[in-house]
Formats: sequence, C-alpha cells, structure tokens
Amino acid sequence: MKKTAHLDKNEKELAESLEKDEWIYDLDKKEKKQYEAYARYSLNKQKRINIRMSHRDLKKLRAKTIDEGIPYQSLISMLIHKFNEGKLTISINRPTKKSSGRRVNAA
Repeated sequence: MKKTAHLDKNEKELAESLEKDEWIYDLDKKEKKQYEAYARYSLNKQKRINIRMSHRDLKKLRAKTIDEGIPYQSLISMLIHKFNEGKLTISINRPTKKSSGRRVNAA
C-alpha cells in the first residue's frame, strides 16, 4: 500500500479496498467522460497567491527569465511544482557565521 500516514482508519480501509480492486463502477461512457472532465478541471485549476521577496531578487529573476524567454511567474510556478514532485530539494541547516543556513539543490 502507498503512503497512508495522513489517513484515518476509515480512509485506510477504503484505500486498501480500492487497491485490491474491490470497487467497480457502473457509469456509461458519457458519464465517465463527464467525470473525467471534472477531474481534469479540478487538477488544472490554478490559484493566485501573493508572495513577498526582495526587490533585488525579483529584478534578477525577471532578468534571467527574459534571457530564457519565459514569464517570471511561470518560472516560480515551475520551481514550486518541481519541489512538490521531489525533483528539487531544499536542505535547511543550522546557520553558521559563514553561511545563511539555506541551500537549494536541483535533483
């Protein structure tokens, strides 16, 4: 079974039942396509957020994205997506006098 650390007892039972192929559906093709469209829409829905960053960082980010030919918001979104997918890692160590304690590694 896949990760279930955040599931309660009932959710774990449902997940196990689903993985054992104990569930069947009786949707016709039209209904199935409709629900697939709902799922696609909910996965692709984007939310707007506000984030604070230094003027210097934003200026450098914009300059780099101009060179790459992509909008800076797309780059930020791509970095967040890569982090969520485990393709980008961030390790935070205790700061020393010589370092800020933050490091970003691309996997």
